[in-house]
Amino acid sequence: MLTFRDITERDRDVVIPMVQTFYKTDAVDHPVPLEIIQRSFSAVIDQEEPLLRGVLVVQDGQVAGYLYLSPFYSAEMGGRCVMIEEIFFLLEFRGQGLGRKALAWLQEEYPEAKRFRLEVTQGNPRAAELYRRCGFQWLNYRQMVLDRAE
Repeated sequence: MLTFRDITERDRDVVIPMVQTFYKTDAVDHPVPLEIIQRSFSAVIDQEEPLLRGVLVVQDGQVAGYLYLSPFYSAEMGGRCVMIEEIFFLLEFRGQGLGRKALAWLQEEYPEAKRFRLEVTQGNPRAAELYRRCGFQWLNYRQMVLDRAE
């Protein structure tokens, strides 16, 4: 049975290693320091932080992966949206349809969302194909950033 629950402090020793693994995959184009991974985990468990939610994905009582979600308002869409910041499944749980089920759960969990948005790297074509099969379309913006994280 597949279940989803919010990440809590007691999940730290399970989630942090998964996030570190995520940042070493083809899903990410650049390294992310442990300090930032820990800061994001702290935000996930902070009840006063409305802009980042962490969800643990559990299959038959075993942790299978996690989601980091950022709700936001989009003027372009005229409503609330959800950025899927991170979606990760442990290797032994991949290929079982959990990604598709997690994306379906998101739509049920956020019925008011006008758009679900995510990023996918060129080095991660399997994920891109999954997202396409689940109804996602390419949004051909080129992103620019001004980092002030430190």
